Amino acid sequence: MSGVLLHALVEKIPSAELLVAEGLDRGLASEIPVTDVVHDSRSVSPGALFCCVTGARHDGHDHAAEAIERGAVAILVERMLDVDAPQIRVPDTRAAMAPAAAACFGNPSDSITVVGITGTNGKTTTTWLLRAILEHAGCPTEVLGTLSGARTTPESPDIQRQLAQWRDGGVNVVAMEVSSHALSLHRVDSTKFSIAVFTNLSRDHLDFHDSMESYFGAKARLFEPDRAERAIVNLDSPYGRLLADTVSVPVDGFTLDEVADVRLEASGSTFLWRGNRVTLAIGGEFNVSNALAAAHVASALGITDEVIAAGLSVPIVIPGRFELVDGGQSFAVVVDFAHTPDGLTQLLAAADALVSTDPSGKRGRVVVVFGCGGDRDRSKRSAMGEAAADLADVVIVTADNSRSESTDVIIESIMSGIERSSARRATEVMVEPDRRAAIARAVSLASEGDVVIIAGKGHETTQTIGDVVEPFDDRIVAAEELTRIEGRS
Repeated sequence: MSGVLLHALVEKIPSAELLVAEGLDRGLASEIPVTDVVHDSRSVSPGALFCCVTGARHDGHDHAAEAIERGAVAILVERMLDVDAPQIRVPDTRAAMAPAAAACFGNPSDSITVVGITGTNGKTTTTWLLRAILEHAGCPTEVLGTLSGARTTPESPDIQRQLAQWRDGGVNVVAMEVSSHALSLHRVDSTKFSIAVFTNLSRDHLDFHDSMESYFGAKARLFEPDRAERAIVNLDSPYGRLLADTVSVPVDGFTLDEVADVRLEASGSTFLWRGNRVTLAIGGEFNVSNALAAAHVASALGITDEVIAAGLSVPIVIPGRFELVDGGQSFAVVVDFAHTPDGLTQLLAAADALVSTDPSGKRGRVVVVFGCGGDRDRSKRSAMGEAAADLADVVIVTADNSRSESTDVIIESIMSGIERSSARRATEVMVEPDRRAAIARAVSLASEGDVVIIAGKGHETTQTIGDVVEPFDDRIVAAEELTRIEGRS
């Protein structure tokens, strides 16, 4: 499946210089077969090139000797090390790692169609909907993203290795989530994208990017002509319109104006697109937009409108994306990954459209449970609090993955946004740091016609508080608390 001689690998890496220890024959070293490229010394197997990546917490150069002991036949370095192995010296190991991996695995993106999807929200849903369409059309498709690994977009060797495995296994298309971190940190360098998709852009990751302009600039790199052949862009987004005006690859734009006769329900939505009825099994108007992104990609790949509509109508559950928890209760409970101000705003707007009114004219309520993750963009916390106060009737602020930060401090930041709300709708605001207790309170308060939103963690199955990682799945906890309520009734 993979492998290349060391000298051929060096030729593929810009500014690379092959160095050998004294007494090691340079000619023989050049002919060493390299069968893998890795960046974690614990994952080294015989025949691997070990990449000494300098990170925020660890320096791979410190683990070179361990990698060689495990069987690494050469190392990629930024500085010469005192080890008895060929070394490829480059200015930036992270940047050089991508072309090295692509060369080792035979440039897999040259042989299969790779679709890259970027944006603040909607990446996961769009990839899954695209796979549903293409598989309905008989096209073997895989997804690489948030639900398939620890990172939204893996490191470059992991990407290239996985693409090669899928190529060799007969996969035709890969739908890949591409994060701004991945674009900034060279993870998708040397990956050829047949189509690049832009869903939207809103405030997030400002702990990593200095500004929204920097964040947008990172996303826009996916649409450079040396990366992507064409673009599919959401023109309902101001940043999408800016992108469409500035990129130099062909652009196909889409907007919600394309759909008609839209009917939104908790269990999904129906609408007309290009004269075809679509029954989408995932709720929220924002997911209609994600469906349009997937539809336009499929159309660009030659799938007919009728087949696209049928593919979008295939029953699908996308973990933690407007996922219903049904315990037979008289109100809706929705778990969603929304963890940004715009994501929460759109989610609560979708919930508001779903509340019902009883015969007496009493309207249901939107009840939201959410928190914010620690060690992440702190600037969005108060904005999320303000959005919750503006758009929900009952707000319960709780813990998310607090990590090394104090849960109380995070909640205090959220509460500052709630307190400054100028269009406050919330009549009840509660603080319950225990997330299970917060979910229990939400479902206990809810009655017929209400919509309970549990936001922030979505598909995640653990919760991290300090150094402790414990099992926690919002969907399971909500179902358990609904059962407990039923048992008391």
